[in-house]
This record gives sequence, C-alpha cells and structure tokens, in this order.
Amino acid sequence: MSSNPIRTSAKVQPLRGPAPDLQDKEGATSGPGFLARAVALHLSGKRDEALKQLQRAIAANEASPEIYRAMGHIQFELADYKEAAKSYRALTQIKPQYAMGWFNLAVCLERLGSWEEAAEAFGKASTLDPAHLDAHLGLGVCHLRLEDPKSALFSFEHCLATAPQHEDALFGKAAALQSLDHADEAAAIYQKIIERNPDSEESLANLVLIGMSKEDFDMVREYSERLLELKPESTVALEGLAAWAAASDEHALTAKFCNLLVNAVPGHFEAWFNLALAHQKSGRWQQAAESYQEAIKLRSQSSEAHTNLGVVHEQLGDMVAARADYDRAMAAQPDALAPMWNVALLLEHAGQHDEAERWYRQVLERAPKEEEARFRMGYLRLKREDFRGAVEAFEGCLKYRPYWPEAQANLALAYSGMGDKEHAERLYDKMLEADPKSVDALRGLAALSIQSGDFNTALEHHVRLIDLGERSPEILYNAGLMYEKADQPEKAVRLYRDALALQPDMPEALLNLGRILESSGKSEEARTCWSKALEAEPALAQGYFGPTIE
Repeated sequence: MSSNPIRTSAKVQPLRGPAPDLQDKEGATSGPGFLARAVALHLSGKRDEALKQLQRAIAANEASPEIYRAMGHIQFELADYKEAAKSYRALTQIKPQYAMGWFNLAVCLERLGSWEEAAEAFGKASTLDPAHLDAHLGLGVCHLRLEDPKSALFSFEHCLATAPQHEDALFGKAAALQSLDHADEAAAIYQKIIERNPDSEESLANLVLIGMSKEDFDMVREYSERLLELKPESTVALEGLAAWAAASDEHALTAKFCNLLVNAVPGHFEAWFNLALAHQKSGRWQQAAESYQEAIKLRSQSSEAHTNLGVVHEQLGDMVAARADYDRAMAAQPDALAPMWNVALLLEHAGQHDEAERWYRQVLERAPKEEEARFRMGYLRLKREDFRGAVEAFEGCLKYRPYWPEAQANLALAYSGMGDKEHAERLYDKMLEADPKSVDALRGLAALSIQSGDFNTALEHHVRLIDLGERSPEILYNAGLMYEKADQPEKAVRLYRDALALQPDMPEALLNLGRILESSGKSEEARTCWSKALEAEPALAQGYFGPTIE
C-alpha cells in the first residue's frame, strides 16, 4: 500500500485581470475599445461574450499585452487551461521580461500536468522577480513532481528564508526531505504544521506514510486515527490502520479495514490482496480464495496472488485448482521460486516423488543455494533407498549450511544404508560434540550399535535417550530388549510395560513380555499378553502348530 507524499500543487496567488479602461468611446474598434467592452461584459458576468471581444481585437490585429493577459485570465476562469496557456505564452513572447506573465503561464501548465514546461516558466518568473514567493513555491512543487527533491528543497528553502512560517513552503520542504529519505526531519516539520493547523490532512497522511516506511506502527496508528476523524473516507488512513492491524497479527481488524478500503475503492489491488491474506491467516479459506480472485481480476499478472490462491486451494482440498494457480504464477513471473517450490511439495504430498524431485532440481537450477530444496530432494532419495544420491544431496546441504543437524542425521542414515558404518558414526559423534543432547545422534548411534551386535553400547544410548525425555514406545521397547539381552529381566519387564502403556497393541512388546512372564511362572498373564499380540497381528499365528505348510 502506498500513496504519493507530494502535495498536488502549490497554492498560488489568484490570477488578476486587467484593470478596466473605461475611457474608450462607446463602439470604438481600437484595442482599448475591445478591452473596455470585454471588461464591462466580464463585470456583468458575461465571460464568453467578453472573450469574444478580445478575440475580435486579435482578428483585427489590435492585439496587445493587455489583450492577451485578459484572454488568459478569462480562459483560466473557464478552466480552459490549454487555451489560457496559449494566451499567456503569446504574452511572454511580446513581454519577455513580464514576470507575472511567466508565472500565470506556469500555473496553467501546472494544471495541465506539464511539469517540465511549468518548471521552466516558474523558473523564469522567479528569476525576473526573486521576491515572488509563489513562483519559488511553484518551482519547488514541479521539481517534486519531476522527482528532483534536491532542487525542490532549494526552492522551498528560498521561500522559508523570507517567510519562515509559510505553511506551504514548510510542507514542501518536508515532502522533499521525505523523498530524500530524511524521514525524521520531515516528520518533525509535519508535526510542527499540525501543531498550528490540526486539520492539515496532507501532513497527517504523510506522517502515516513515514510511520509505515519506518515500521513504527504505533506512529501509524496514531496519525491514521487522527486522519480518519478528519476524513472518514481517507484511503491513506485505512491503509495505515490495516498495516497496523496486520503488524499486530490482528487478522480480524486487518480484514475490517481492508473491507472498508475495497468498498471505498473497489479497484484497490493491495486492499483485496491484504484482505485475502488476513482471511488466509485466520483460516477462512473460502473468503481468502474469493478475495484473491478479486485481486487477480485487477492484476492478472500478480505471481504472488496466484501463488497464494494456490496455497488456499490446497487447504480447500482442490489440488487441481492449486496446480493451475501455480502454473499461472509461473507464467506471470517465470523466475519466481515460490510457485515452483509449491508444485514440488504438492507432487511430493501426492506421492509423485519422481516428479517432485524433478521440480526440486528446477528450483536448484535457478537458485543453487536454496538448500531446503536440496534437503527435500535428499529425503526423497533416502526414502527410495537411493543412498548414494541421498549422500550427494545432503553433503550439498552441508556445504551451504555446515551446522544443520537434520541434514547431518539424514546423511548419516544414507552412509549407513550404503554400509559405511564408520562414516555414519563420525557424523553422529560430530553432532553430539555440537549438542550432547542430540536425540537424532543418539538414535542413530543406538541403531548402529544394534546392527553391529554391540547391545551394551546400544543400551547406554537408549538409557541416555530416556533420561532426555524420549519415551516413545519404540525407544522404551528397544531399551527393554537391550536389558533382556543383558540378562536384566526385571528392568526389561518394566520398560515393556511402559511401552505398552503408550501403545497397548504393540505385538513385539506383548510377545517379549509374555515370554519373560512365562519363564517367571506367570503363565496366565503371559497367555493374556500373547492373545493380545495375536489380536494385534494375526500373522503371528503362522507356525504356532509347527512349520508353515508350503
């Protein structure tokens, strides 16, 4: 959301018409005669007829500086700024040293939006009459419009040297400083203006913009609320309050102010986009989708809007629409990474792992340091037991982020899958050096110890895991198994029971607990455990009565 910090035009003195010359005789056809009749008609409110008299003077070759000045004056009153500019330009050609001619020409050009020509005319007026403050003021405004704030600042400073309290010059100076990124100096001047003129809407609006640029949302809220009191339909105030609400994670308030904005300005893309974002963050998926669609109607090439709409469609379960949204986002901005990422994740979640990996590779081709894509690619390779490919991907991750425990753990798993136990152990040990409480490292070392038959070391790792609060059924079961192998059945029973308390239908724990109970004479409880194991996994019944029949 943004607004122009520049006041649209300088306040200039009203154009003055020629003094009436009533001494010409009635019906005279000389230049003064035409001028006299024009003045008389103008005084009677007959501006069109007055203008015709002046045009007749020109047709009769009786044009004079006064004729052109009067024509320009009336044309300006009639809001015909193009013709008024022609009249004043003719006046300056006849009287090139006449400062007011240049000034009035500049005002007409300013109204027409011809900023370069207006600046040139204001410049000539201010050179011919250095004391004409409005000429310097107008020149400053033109420089702001031409995005030359340094020159604008010079013009406004010239005005203030003569009239230090001139509000328009103060405002212009503040706008120039604001454009030059001297926000604090500009804010101090705007605040000074407001002290004297609390109803200065433009100063309040620019203070809102400064607050947003500084991300000072207390400032944004204060001046937005003051501005809204003065001007309830102010889009800058509503934008400011929406930005404040969004920064405060007040999604309902953000939606409220954005709703007011889109009602006031239906073509306000940013308001629709931010309204959609507020709905999205609040989990109002359907409203978010509708608002993003409105934003896209206004700006069909917004890659971000298409991408966010895709995320919302995923949440609504419409994966086909989501994929179409991401495709449109990439068509709008081919180098955008976010929609490529989201397509890859969409495919991964759909189980299309080969396609997902292909998209992750495309992300990496465009952004080689996008290590998260490399991580996902390594994870997919690890899942399909492409251990060598997984090693390549996770080593690439660690090249860009040397301390990344998840990548280190997965790399160790990949090396373990390749049968390189020594390399895997070194990685786990390195992880423990960096973090002695690394659960992933202890799990990995425990698994390697079990694979190699080193049950005492495996038990040590499991005990450390339990001490760290890792009490998953698997950890508890494995620790019980290690105690059983270490001939400590009492501890094994306790841990099997702990595992079953968390997962009552865990067949392995039921079988092993039953075996220990049977050996200690608790046959009835043992049979209960075995029955529960069979209920959980009927395949265990195979071979109970003897070898399986082929």
